[in-house]
Amino acid sequence: MSMDLIFFVNAVLFGVGLAMDAFSVSLANGLAEPEMHVKKSIRIAGTFAGFQIAMPLIGWLCVHTIANTFSSFEKMIPWIALILLLYIGGKMLYEGLRQDPSEEGPSAVRGSQLILQGIATSIDALSVGFTIAEDPWYMALTESVIIGVVTFGICMAGLKIGRKLGMKLSGKASVLGGVILIAIGLEIFLKSFLG
Repeated sequence: MSMDLIFFVNAVLFGVGLAMDAFSVSLANGLAEPEMHVKKSIRIAGTFAGFQIAMPLIGWLCVHTIANTFSSFEKMIPWIALILLLYIGGKMLYEGLRQDPSEEGPSAVRGSQLILQGIATSIDALSVGFTIAEDPWYMALTESVIIGVVTFGICMAGLKIGRKLGMKLSGKASVLGGVILIAIGLEIFLKSFLG
C-alpha cells in the first residue's frame, strides 16, 4: 500500500469515526464550563487528539510484538470505556443535581478527569492498530497523526457548541453533560456486543 489519495481519505474518515465519542465528551465539557477560555479548550482538544494518535500506534505496536496478549485484552475494551464514562458522567450528574442554584455554575473538568475521558474515548482506537498492522511504521504514524488532527478540529467544534449551549442552560448543563457521558459509555458497551 502506498501513501496515495485513498490512504489520506481513509485516514480522515477513520479520524471522523473515531472522534465522535470525543466530540460528544467535548460537548459535555463545554456544557459544564460555558466560560471556558480558549487556552483550556485547546488543552482539552489536544488531550483527546493526543490519545487518538497514541492508541492506534500502541495497537500497531502490540500487533508487532505481543499480539496474542493484546487480542485477549481487546475483549475488555468496552468494559473499560463503560466503567470510566459511567464514573465521570455519574460524578458530573451527581454534582449537577446537588448543586445549589445560587452557585456560580457547574463544575469544570479537571486534569485527572480529562485523562480518564481521553482514555475512555480513545480506547477503541487501539483496534485501529490491527487494521493498519500491515502498514510500515511511517504510514501508521502518518495515519495516526491525521486521526489526531481531525479529532482536534472536531473536539474544538464540540467545545464551542457546548459552551454556547451551556450559557443558555445555566445550572442544568452539568446534569446534561453527565447524561451524555453515561449514554456514550453505554453506547460503546452495547455496540461491542450488538454489532
